Amino acid sequence: MKNSLKLSTAIILGSVAVATVAQAAESITVVSWGGAYTASQRGAYSDPFTAKTGITVLDEDKSGNALAGMRAQAEAGNGTWDIVDILEGDALTACDEGIAEEIDYNNDLEQGADGSAPLDDFVAGSLTGCFVPTIVYATLFAYNNTAFPDGAPQTIADVFDLEKFPGKRSLEKIPAANLEWALVADGVPYDKVYEVLDTPEGVDRAFAKLDTIKDSVIWWEAGAQPPQLLADGEVTIASAYNGRIFNAQVVENQPFTIIWDGQMFELDGWVVPKNAPNKKAAMDYLRFSTDTQRLADQAKYISYGPARKSSAPLISTHISTGVDMNPHMPTNPANFKTPIKKDAAFWADNGDDLKERFNAWLAQ
Repeated sequence: MKNSLKLSTAIILGSVAVATVAQAAESITVVSWGGAYTASQRGAYSDPFTAKTGITVLDEDKSGNALAGMRAQAEAGNGTWDIVDILEGDALTACDEGIAEEIDYNNDLEQGADGSAPLDDFVAGSLTGCFVPTIVYATLFAYNNTAFPDGAPQTIADVFDLEKFPGKRSLEKIPAANLEWALVADGVPYDKVYEVLDTPEGVDRAFAKLDTIKDSVIWWEAGAQPPQLLADGEVTIASAYNGRIFNAQVVENQPFTIIWDGQMFELDGWVVPKNAPNKKAAMDYLRFSTDTQRLADQAKYISYGPARKSSAPLISTHISTGVDMNPHMPTNPANFKTPIKKDAAFWADNGDDLKERFNAWLAQ
């Protein structure tokens, strides 16, 4: 009787364990930015992944900094996130801290549709150990067409020329991008910006250039603000995320034009937390969502460029308006002539000090 009871108990417990594993594999939790961006991921990645595998994708919006959330879960030893959308700089930090899985790029990712290896197909230098980029997005300048009937600004230097192109500017209330643009406007070549900014003299030079427009700046802190400031005529030129300007141009029919010169582009993509509860399914999702077709498909929903070169020829039209998305991609060759890649390592090393100086400068 005792042996039978033990056997029955073992069978029951074993059945519960199997059921638990099966249940865990039935869904994964994907953490991202929410709003239109998560909607673009659902349309391009998640719904097709569920259709292919039967695994449900549960979306969770970041309730703050994703890196901080990963740290908290790692410290608690109670992971609930399977895959996390994160900026390149935070991904580097997560990898260094050992809270993100290292990726075997040759085996964990698909080859490009043209047969290219992942290390050759993704943005050069972007596969940094634990990170897989999905999109290239840009912070750049745009202007209201009605503000400049006699000739429009075309360069970063023009943005800083208040005499030739009068009116208020709007800049994000952070040092990143503003310091780089100030140096470009002051004559520093695009490919030498961080070489100069990594010196005390270069930092002084950037702030001195910002001084020349400081009194004409309205500072913004939320991505929805610059398009609204342009539309209301409160500023003539504003820095903004390219996706926000695309939406204003195409969906809201606002008379805005983008200045692609000196676009500050960044990478955004996936990491898999070390304590992901459904790691195999998460890795399957990582592989599926970063293939050539999926990254091209995301561009149907939002104007961010795919992080794979092989995806570019597959970019088509906007899913709701039918507009050709190619001219709106930051990575389109016509737009990508003078880009500045945000140096995530530089800002990881110097961001706190430069933010402190920037805030002190604002208060002067």
